[in-house]
Amino acid sequence: MAVPKRKKSKMKIRMRKAQKKAEIPAITTCPACGAPVQTHRACPACGYYRGRKVVDVEA
Repeated sequence: MAVPKRKKSKMKIRMRKAQKKAEIPAITTCPACGAPVQTHRACPACGYYRGRKVVDVEA
């Protein structure tokens, strides 16, 4: 089993942990209905994605 030769310093550990952070999802407006939509997903309000209807939405 692999074992580290030396102890990791606090700075090395903190530099690695600094890269892990929450990202805010990108939000755009739907060109069909104008509702806010997360990018690369079908619109939950109208069901359109890239100009065509892909999901049936119940009103």
